[in-house]
Amino acid sequence: MNLKQLVNDKELWDDFLKYIDNTISQHHKSMEQADGEVSFYRMQGAITALRRLKHLKSEMNGPK
Repeated sequence: MNLKQLVNDKELWDDFLKYIDNTISQHHKSMEQADGEVSFYRMQGAITALRRLKHLKSEMNGPK
């Protein structure tokens, strides 16, 4: 129920998307400076998870 409130509150959702975009940007910068494969792949996985969160609204509300 709390997730539906998050995705259907436009102001809150927009703030959440800005946070996700900023975090993805930080991970991209960290990937550029990564010193090993393991840390690079971890950041890559984190970016994938964050991008999935950006699609949470459509998953919660179903197909239109």
